[in-house]
Amino acid sequence: MDRGMRRFFVEKITARDGRFTITGSEARHITKVLRMRPGEQFILMEGKGSRFLVTIESAGRHEVRVSIEKNLPKPPPSPVEIFLCQALLKSGPMDYLIQKTSELGVNHILPFSCSRSITRLKRDRSDNKMRHWREIARNSSKQSGRIAPAQIESPLSFAEMVEKGRKYDASKAILWEEEGVQDLKGLLRGPSRSRRFVGIVGPEGGFAREEIESAEDAGFIPVSLGNRILRAETAAIAMVAIVQYEWGDLRDSSGTTIVGPHSGTEALI
Repeated sequence: MDRGMRRFFVEKITARDGRFTITGSEARHITKVLRMRPGEQFILMEGKGSRFLVTIESAGRHEVRVSIEKNLPKPPPSPVEIFLCQALLKSGPMDYLIQKTSELGVNHILPFSCSRSITRLKRDRSDNKMRHWREIARNSSKQSGRIAPAQIESPLSFAEMVEKGRKYDASKAILWEEEGVQDLKGLLRGPSRSRRFVGIVGPEGGFAREEIESAEDAGFIPVSLGNRILRAETAAIAMVAIVQYEWGDLRDSSGTTIVGPHSGTEALI
């Protein structure tokens, strides 16, 4: 029942007498886009991972009132916590990256700018861009049924991002197209397995050598994804998928891959 039902997200559920009122964009989507009616049921998710089966009692233009039928179990957490440090990209590729890595289970996305970044986030647009990215992450959490949306951090400079990463107790890697010895799979299959992975992915123009040296000084290991030249957003998605496959929840206990194509009925972006 959980997999086949539509899902909607609110930051916090504060029910009174077993009832809750949904407002904002989710209410508009329920009433204006999907045209759901009283008596229909869906899954309501909140920011900390709780989820409930609810029934629509009334649906107006600006709010939807639901009754909470029962508390649903949370999906199990991934065995690995993934931090993706991503150089800022143009709007379309950045949106796509956030959507797909969120579906794959990345926990935190830390945007940053570096010496070869083409895209710079202007201060007066920062708040709107952050709201937009967080909405994408929320929609992806509904699509994939994950516990909670990926956390999108405020953009940093490369130096600030590396210094923040220095403090993490984690397995740390930076993708570099000039790395000819260490690949990501070899790193993940080595002896230093961790429950936390921090990966840095650069812009389309790659990193300057001094940036790689700075990251190495903070404990990041330069790795490659092989001989193919990938777009930045593709490289980030591939990195997260590989980490989840090797350390995370893209396999069951028998080693069988458990992901597959989705019906797409809940895709909202």
